[in-house]
Amino acid sequence: MNHFILQTLRKFDKLPREQTREILAQAIDEIDRLETAFDSIYLGILVCDAAHKLLLTNRYAKRLFAIRDFEHGSDHVWQLVHNDLIAGFLQTALLSGDKVEGREFEVETQRETLRLLSINVLPLVKLYHVTGTVIVIEDITQRRAHEARLRRVENLASLTTLAAGVAHEIKNPLASISIHIQLVQKMLEKERKICPVPEGERPVPFEKLKQHLEIAYEEMDRLNKTVVDFLFAVRPMDLNLIKSDLNQLINDIAALMSVEMENHGIKCELFLEKKLPFIKFDERYLKEAILNLVKNALDAMSEGGTLGLRTLRTDTDAVIEISDTGVGISAKEQAKIFEPYWTTKPSGTGLGLTLVFKIVREHRGEISVRSKIGEGSVFSVSLPLPSSERRLLVLKTETDAV
Repeated sequence: MNHFILQTLRKFDKLPREQTREILAQAIDEIDRLETAFDSIYLGILVCDAAHKLLLTNRYAKRLFAIRDFEHGSDHVWQLVHNDLIAGFLQTALLSGDKVEGREFEVETQRETLRLLSINVLPLVKLYHVTGTVIVIEDITQRRAHEARLRRVENLASLTTLAAGVAHEIKNPLASISIHIQLVQKMLEKERKICPVPEGERPVPFEKLKQHLEIAYEEMDRLNKTVVDFLFAVRPMDLNLIKSDLNQLINDIAALMSVEMENHGIKCELFLEKKLPFIKFDERYLKEAILNLVKNALDAMSEGGTLGLRTLRTDTDAVIEISDTGVGISAKEQAKIFEPYWTTKPSGTGLGLTLVFKIVREHRGEISVRSKIGEGSVFSVSLPLPSSERRLLVLKTETDAV
């Protein structure tokens, strides 16, 4: 098309008016198609001249970087980007002339959610000469989340293969040791009642022996619970799926935890979707998962706060949200939070959220977290609605602005 236009321009003065109009109309249509394609790409694209001033950008890049109207070639690109970290990176990369691929940045959107962006800074080459720079931005938030989910599933699978036999080998001697500790405790109690203390001899320190044995028994019991959790994490679940009221389950959990919340100075707020249809779930397992999330939320609010329990529906899912106003979770911790044996608690086993993840996955659901340090966290559990209750999906052509 460019070659055709150039050829036409050389003979422009000799062309009839009607033919000139037709050629211009064709050129306008071609440019319009290119602009439409350019704006339809789900990548942010910024084109700069050799002086690093912005010449061209597509709609997606404008939304990502909140770029308003700009004058063609008048401002350096980093002056138009309303994120200091990314603006500084672009200025350094462009002035140094370095080619950069896959540099990742975490940014906060206008809706206060975190997005992960991957930025490439590439030379703009025409006829073997560098005439400027192309900056390509990709939102890789969903890809990273998908990779994290796959990694967690793989971790659970490898955990199952490795651990089932080992856990049984540990559990059996633990049970035996526990029984023998109890027998020794009974023998000591019996001897304490009948054992005389000869004059001039030190008495048998029954109280000290009792304390030591009680500590040993408590540690054995704690270790046994860890092994039980471990076995639960690796064994297949035999779910008893019954069509039930999810709102009633949340009400029951709120009532169950009400005294503990009151003792900790925590206010509970319920927001239940009135038109939420009944869905199939195993009440025992799902209740355990939600209780685990609620208890974690209470632990995050050691000085009081607000616990939010909410249900809602989307086109395809019933969603439970457990929110708190606690200490929050860093982005680095969020990436590992469902992995086995990863914990921030000094006495934690690192299996609690792994079990929650397993229960949700067994229900063919998804679990996610969004959080900010110092502001709290929201855990979302999505469970599929019955096919008869699903709404028709609406094709969305716009994405959230950053």
